[in-house]
Amino acid sequence: MGDFTDFQRFIPDRMHKLQVRLKGWWKMRQVYEKLVNCVDQVRRRTDFVPRAAIVLGSGLGDYAEDIRVESELSYGEIEGFPVSTVPGHAGKFIFGYVGDVPVVCMKGRVHYYEGYPVSDVVLPVRLMKLLGAEVLFLTNAAGGVNSSFHGGDLMMIRDHISVFAPNPLVGPNLDVLGTRFPDMSGVYDGGLQKVIREAAREKDIYLQEGVYAQLTGPSFESPAEVRMLHLLGCDAVGMSTVAEAIAANHMGMKICGISCICNLAAGLSATPLTHEEVQAAADMAAPKFKSLVTEVVRRL
Repeated sequence: MGDFTDFQRFIPDRMHKLQVRLKGWWKMRQVYEKLVNCVDQVRRRTDFVPRAAIVLGSGLGDYAEDIRVESELSYGEIEGFPVSTVPGHAGKFIFGYVGDVPVVCMKGRVHYYEGYPVSDVVLPVRLMKLLGAEVLFLTNAAGGVNSSFHGGDLMMIRDHISVFAPNPLVGPNLDVLGTRFPDMSGVYDGGLQKVIREAAREKDIYLQEGVYAQLTGPSFESPAEVRMLHLLGCDAVGMSTVAEAIAANHMGMKICGISCICNLAAGLSATPLTHEEVQAAADMAAPKFKSLVTEVVRRL
């Protein structure tokens, strides 16, 4: 009797696990089919093959004006592609050249806090890799957790903390994109970091370095959260970038990143934080940011 009872319990448990696995695989299949469909739509509009991909953060979209443009494509023209809803994010791909280097530039990104699933948040990065980009240059506007930072500083990202935002690799692995358990010990490429340091010295740009943490947003961090981030070793905090870096690292891209420190985070700043303040600070830092990014990309 005991054996039969155990068998009765075993069957529903196995069925439940099978249903969970099938649901996961079906969802991941949909994610991949959506990605391939988006790539196909872009390819119907342009055959441009980029070497580097650049993601422009809040207030930094004007950099696209310095690109020798071959073509542009609005996110809204790609069926199923997530559309940015944040002020300061134009929402389009720019294909062209920085010096002699072919690039694809995201003029505005999508964020998890906009309500998109994390698979949509990283879809653009995956798409740019499948278009041919081998290098990913991530930028963002961030709050300074390190009290020695000042508004307008540029910080090269040496590492990140991702435990506060959803990991884009959760669920069945897409083996065609990368391994199940990607190593994260060197996400931000050492060679690219050297290039950034050399470019900053040549352009006489003071460059901070540190650890970036992504939180979900859209609310800014509380003073207690900022103190926690400081204890964890974070130097800057924002609402993007890390999920993109994880997805790109999964696909084998070389990655570098720069944060524009737009203000000191809550508890370190004497005034309440606003998105307008972030955009204004990013605009002020834009000339040196443009100069640094251009020099780095040219050296690729």
